[in-house]
Amino acid sequence: MSLAQHGHRITLFERDDSPPEGNADDAFFGWDRKGAAQFRHPHAFLGLMCNLIADHYPELLEQFYAAGARRVDFADMLSPALSKNYVPAEGDDRLWVLLCRRATIETVMRRYVETLPNVTITNPCTVTGIIAENDHGTINVHGLIVEQAGNHSEHRADITIDASGRTTTFPRWLQSLGGELGEEKDDAEIVYYTRHYRLREGETEPPRGGRSGAGDLGYLKFGVFPGDNGNFAIILCLPVAEERLKKAVRDARQFDEICLSIPGLEPWLANDRATGTTEPFGIGDIQSVWRHFVTDTRPVARNFFAVGDAALRTNPLYGRGCSTGILHANILAEVIDHYRDPATRALEFEQRTREQIRPIFEASLREDQRGIRRARASMENRLLEKPDSLKRWLGLAFADALSAAARDEVHVLRGALRTFHLLEKPGAFLNDWRVRATILRYMLRGRRRNAASRLQPGPDRDEMHAKLGLTPATP
Repeated sequence: MSLAQHGHRITLFERDDSPPEGNADDAFFGWDRKGAAQFRHPHAFLGLMCNLIADHYPELLEQFYAAGARRVDFADMLSPALSKNYVPAEGDDRLWVLLCRRATIETVMRRYVETLPNVTITNPCTVTGIIAENDHGTINVHGLIVEQAGNHSEHRADITIDASGRTTTFPRWLQSLGGELGEEKDDAEIVYYTRHYRLREGETEPPRGGRSGAGDLGYLKFGVFPGDNGNFAIILCLPVAEERLKKAVRDARQFDEICLSIPGLEPWLANDRATGTTEPFGIGDIQSVWRHFVTDTRPVARNFFAVGDAALRTNPLYGRGCSTGILHANILAEVIDHYRDPATRALEFEQRTREQIRPIFEASLREDQRGIRRARASMENRLLEKPDSLKRWLGLAFADALSAAARDEVHVLRGALRTFHLLEKPGAFLNDWRVRATILRYMLRGRRRNAASRLQPGPDRDEMHAKLGLTPATP
């Protein structure tokens, strides 16, 4: 979509079949979408993505609504206590999300792209290699080798773009030609499991404003994701070391039992309100990855670009992948439109990616590392992480005070959500003196009190093991 707006002729080579005819349910249950590992896991479509679509593709947004997607605004996200004195502020209209399943998003977007006059889609097919040569250390890419129905063919193009996701094989092909491709990779040490549900006929979603549908019990994170057309999903996220709980959540009965024991999830399943439409299923290999396509100011390849998860990815628990992917695509379209020299394009794309997305990546890394430490503390029956210096203690105390203040103060929550929705660089709202003064006031309450407010009501680790008939593993 981004490139088509600039008048380019585009051919998409897609490994999977087209979405089936029919509605959103037909797509969710009937589309064999092997090319996207996260296809049936829940997604958060954050403000960055939603605003880019609203600003650039308003007719597409209307098609999302027609398929059952729903808009939730900032005011809708406030607790009853915060709603009482809420006064709208400039920018609040940019703090919104779309609620729907990824299958709905993909189906509507795919059908929209099929109507664009300068786009051709070839599928199902498999890209088996690249047409390229090494020119004194820099690889010139000229196109793709594609296999379809047992036949191999070459497809040459001015520009080749890898949008094949987290399992991309392009880095290996570039390296086989002598490309020195750098890569950063950090494991979040978690795995999460999803189960989908549908509200029974005549039932409605629990009213907002009660117990939060997303939270952290220390040893387990949880979240409910309202979808489209009466569907919703629940995820349970566990440290990889929680072997017994990981086995339990793979069982549908125990998955539901866990959910019913957590006050924030219980209203969604209590009193036979909903029925499960899938078994629980998990996703692992939760890693932050950043691939470097420029080395020492020299591009690894010319006339080649990787976008989205093929170039970089963050922990999907934070829901940032779709937003950073569409932002990355828009950056690429602008670079291709403004520069003609292949080397300049590569360098400019690298620079803009680093300026606009690297801060999000690094913030995600810090959150992963914080989550790892908290999980270890929980397994050792500790609420607080142990700081190894005064500077570290202050940092932890500040983070806990910020989390507590965001629950109670609209102006702090507003700033935190601007970061969460990727509408400004992470933490930029902390430049506001009023926000800083509020956080300082919360720090004076004491770290333990602030840290305790971070945890949602629910069974502690030993209670959960006992409820499920499990023996807690030793740390």
